Amino acid sequence: MSIGNSPESPEDDRPSVGRSLQQARINAGLTVDEVSSTTRVRIPIVHAIEQDDFTRCGGRVYARGHIRTLARAAGVDPVPLVAQYDAEHGGRPAPTPAAPLFDAERIRPEPRRPNWTAAMVAAIVAVVGFVGFTVFNGGAKSEGSVTADPASAKPSKAPGTKSGHGKKGKTASDPKAEASASAIAGVPANKVTVKLSADNGQTWMSAKDHNGKLLEEGVLKRGDSKTFTDKDRIDLVLGNAGAVRLFVNGKEIKNPGTDGQVQRLSYTRGDPAAG
Repeated sequence: MSIGNSPESPEDDRPSVGRSLQQARINAGLTVDEVSSTTRVRIPIVHAIEQDDFTRCGGRVYARGHIRTLARAAGVDPVPLVAQYDAEHGGRPAPTPAAPLFDAERIRPEPRRPNWTAAMVAAIVAVVGFVGFTVFNGGAKSEGSVTADPASAKPSKAPGTKSGHGKKGKTASDPKAEASASAIAGVPANKVTVKLSADNGQTWMSAKDHNGKLLEEGVLKRGDSKTFTDKDRIDLVLGNAGAVRLFVNGKEIKNPGTDGQVQRLSYTRGDPAAG
């Protein structure tokens, strides 16, 4: 070490942001094409970031967002990588100052006055309707063409109910009980339903429908759960399969993977054959 040079900081020995992201991707067993497909970050930008070239990101705000997305896709914590990027590129961008309070007061809309004309029209319509209904109902009763017997109207509410033995109440209540049980099960027979529950730790995940449309991606924290439904197929990518409990069409899939294992899974309406 020459005289006048300061000693090197331990942080100088750590790999660059791009190198860290590249190594994390390789450790997760993912290719650049796979990362680009799951994160929707274009392949040239992924290559540039892994070479510590952030000029193609479109600015520091977008660069920080890309770093977070690529880190989560590889199953690593994005916070230290974003902090390292900020330290190497002039710090975090300054937030936009909020507008002064008096500006908000100045543009506050005036309170609307009551629309008495509309209220009067509504009242007149209500009175005319009530008078018409009363006249019509009285005329119908005098002619005997309409029967207002409450007992005669009850069977129409529960068609097919047998009378005379108290079975009406039982028959009417059974469909409600069956509907409640179906809602609790939450597994439509004509669709594929996949539920993820991060009981053993957090994991990065993505889910797509049968057309390849991305339903959701990101980090599933410990204790959180997600449910996905499609008419034909659900495709999953799990960054830490050992942390997840997996349920397909109401049945648990035992041992979907081990800790740290990247799993690519696909399920249809007929899966699983045995829970």
